Amino acid sequence: MKILFTGASSFTGFWFVKTLAAAGHELVCPITGNVEVYTGTRRQRIDLLKPLCRLVPEAPFGSDRFRALAGSEAFDQLCHHGADVTNYKSPDFNAQAALQNNTRNLATTLDALHGQGTKSVILTGTYFEADEGQGTRPLRTFSPYSHSKTLTFDAFVAECRRTNMALGKFVIPNPFGPFEEPRFTAFLMNQWKAGKPVEVKTPDYVRDNIHADLLALAYAKFSGETATGAEPFAKFNPSGYAETQGQFAERARREVKTRTGWACDLALAKQTDFSEPLDRTNTEPVANDFPNWNEAKAWDAFVEFYTK
Repeated sequence: MKILFTGASSFTGFWFVKTLAAAGHELVCPITGNVEVYTGTRRQRIDLLKPLCRLVPEAPFGSDRFRALAGSEAFDQLCHHGADVTNYKSPDFNAQAALQNNTRNLATTLDALHGQGTKSVILTGTYFEADEGQGTRPLRTFSPYSHSKTLTFDAFVAECRRTNMALGKFVIPNPFGPFEEPRFTAFLMNQWKAGKPVEVKTPDYVRDNIHADLLALAYAKFSGETATGAEPFAKFNPSGYAETQGQFAERARREVKTRTGWACDLALAKQTDFSEPLDRTNTEPVANDFPNWNEAKAWDAFVEFYTK
């Protein structure tokens, strides 16, 4: 299968492309800038992807260069994983501007793809969107970023219906693993590596954390299942460790301490901030769907990334 994939330089995008390529698919990956402008971990991911796919620089979604690519080659599937995530945790995140960036020239882009025979689209969503996952009701958005993802999905629903293209929504929880962004697990590892204790300030929130390589296997499976476009709409909500953040931190501490001998001191604060819903997880545990996936090896790779 030949796939047009956006967002390849992101943490999860890197893992998705890596796994799809290993399954034998041909990947063409437009990226927003020139390869040389990427630095740090993102540059590492780009360099590792070079032998696995064809990178197309300076081709953000909906741009003239992107649409020219969409209209000149025959792709079996569009995987729109890229999204505007700049300062996504900020309360000042501009949801409307993000929507515009995520869906720029969406109609003409899908027309170009449809004209070349593309049958299906996969849009990446998040379990923080409205009416996604399960947990504290109502299942509302609770950040401008998650609102922008909800709006993006609505736009894709309308345009895929118009063009008679099948739409698949792949809803991700909190991924972690090698080459990750500086989020919760990266904070844990950097503190413990430096011999510093960790205090988890929101241990009571129930969230869903998943190994990136397992999430990528689920994505590749979903891609294959939706490729023919036989179903107008399909959705997949893969789940990993659905537990409190305190329990997940304890899980990480055990796994890391066993492999490193670090002290891995951990304290769980009395939570006072409940500005987010108490409970939000995904709905479909997937570890048992992949008997060749090895949880211990996934933890090995995670720890190795921070100790090599």
